[in-house]
Amino acid sequence: MALIVQKFGGTSVADTTKIIAAARKAIREVRSGNQVVMVVSAMGKQTDHLIALAKEISPRPNNREMDMLMSTGEQVTIALMAIALEFLGHKAVSFTGAQIGIRTDATYSKARIRSISTDRMRRALDEGKIVIAAGFQGVDDDLNITTLGRGGSDTTAVALAAALKADRCDIYTDVDGVYTSDPRIVPDARRLERISYDEMLELASMGAGVMHSRSIEFAKKFGVLVHVRSSFSDSPGTIIGPEPERLDAQVCGVALAKNEARITIHGAPDQPGVAMRLFSRFADAHIPTDMIAQNSSSQGRTDISFTVQSEDAVKAVDVAAEVVKEIGADRYDVDENVAKVSAVGLGMEKQTGVAQKMFHALFERGINIQMIATSDIKISALMTRELAVDALRAVHAAFGLEREPSEEEKAAGSEQKSNADHSFENGVSAHLISHLTGMEDVVVEGILLDSNQARFTLYDVPDRPGLAAEIFDRIAEGCVIVDMIVQSVGRDNLANITFTVPRSEIKSVEKIANDVCKAHGCHVDSNVNVAKLTVRGSGLRSHTGLACRMFKTLSDSDVNVSVISLSERCVAVVVDEAHGAVSQANLQKEFSEETL
Repeated sequence: MALIVQKFGGTSVADTTKIIAAARKAIREVRSGNQVVMVVSAMGKQTDHLIALAKEISPRPNNREMDMLMSTGEQVTIALMAIALEFLGHKAVSFTGAQIGIRTDATYSKARIRSISTDRMRRALDEGKIVIAAGFQGVDDDLNITTLGRGGSDTTAVALAAALKADRCDIYTDVDGVYTSDPRIVPDARRLERISYDEMLELASMGAGVMHSRSIEFAKKFGVLVHVRSSFSDSPGTIIGPEPERLDAQVCGVALAKNEARITIHGAPDQPGVAMRLFSRFADAHIPTDMIAQNSSSQGRTDISFTVQSEDAVKAVDVAAEVVKEIGADRYDVDENVAKVSAVGLGMEKQTGVAQKMFHALFERGINIQMIATSDIKISALMTRELAVDALRAVHAAFGLEREPSEEEKAAGSEQKSNADHSFENGVSAHLISHLTGMEDVVVEGILLDSNQARFTLYDVPDRPGLAAEIFDRIAEGCVIVDMIVQSVGRDNLANITFTVPRSEIKSVEKIANDVCKAHGCHVDSNVNVAKLTVRGSGLRSHTGLACRMFKTLSDSDVNVSVISLSERCVAVVVDEAHGAVSQANLQKEFSEETL
């Protein structure tokens, strides 16, 4: 007998007719010989309605009371679902998060799960009942009701599947799977048969709305097989698991994060400890940051830009004002009219020309790139918000993501998979899991040192469409794999572009960089005496404190950071080569058999 967790989102339970339809899906699984736990969201726009009611009274309502208010939406749905199941002739019982025993920390509106008690659910399942659990909620140690934040019902469902060691977690939604992009924006988007945990984690954190990144963290960590399916049809959906659809594909999908804000700290001291002090303040405020770009130093000062979600912008501005005073920076500014387009794929880690193809597609549409940030399997570009949809469609078309892979390509991908150096084990090792003190703790899987990189910085690059495309066109022609890329926000219509390449390619890349600079009046600096340090895990961007611990460890060793790359599966920095081995040892000591 298999145990299946089914999650139904707000559109899937928007009215009583849809609630009954969802109940029938659960009964169908039971009649197939399975035990079923259902996780449900609030009906339709009920959560939005509750938020609007609160804001009719106060523009900034108390977070504790907001959690108390918003948790009522799911309570309505679980009761109605139990009534529907009983009406259809099957025993059922509904539980709130507190009744199940979902224990969280006390971070209202963004609580993280510490533990789940399964005893009550197990007893109900053994009695032949369908268990209906309220998504999105739990209780802290003082029995205050907490909510899990955006996508909280996804998180609840996968967390329950992990705690119960379920055979599968079915996520029922208003789309029939995971697509190469949002099909409501990109009509040519294609449904993927399967996608890897790492790819889905990056897409979810970069704006793909079908799943929430925290739920994928759970899935990867505990080896939960997730099946994204339509609530309104029996289409095959998409499997999220350890393996990608194709290893030979450069990119598996592109995502748009429309609601972004860019913050720039101008004139920060360029010295060890500044990054730690800056980002620890945002971590303390539970504000995730992304797309970190640090300008090269000028007279001992540097500019640091990064993005936050628009919903965090007001709080982020308050923190930025405090940080400027604390670190002795000149000033800060904020731009809330920006959006982020990201391309994601395991294949880009080993293939050349991915950045070139993306930047060229944007150039052909006349789209200027304000910032660039990359990780090993992700490239993100920031632009003005009104150009973002056009940018998304351009990048999707550039990689031919609308095309179904041929049988030969699938076979080639399978052959590459068998020879790949990726580890596709289900979940993180039992040894690392055993050290968790809370279910959502970050697991650090490794600290990597790469001393075979060279850093290039192009200074005073004209901030206009096409320059990034031209640079990486030329590099791609030489079949050079570019690793980290960071483009800073321009001053006086000038920007800096920093990137790393294998040290063996320095001569050819140096010639290309010099030719580009000569043509456009900028200048280049290269450094072979650098090392790249990477902390590898999952959920590292959203767990804001981890990067700060990394920066603090380096700062305590008087090591300065020149380039930063941030993603859900790794945090990477460039430091002087002389500090590489010692820094790796210190980071290993900091994170040894330990979670955040």
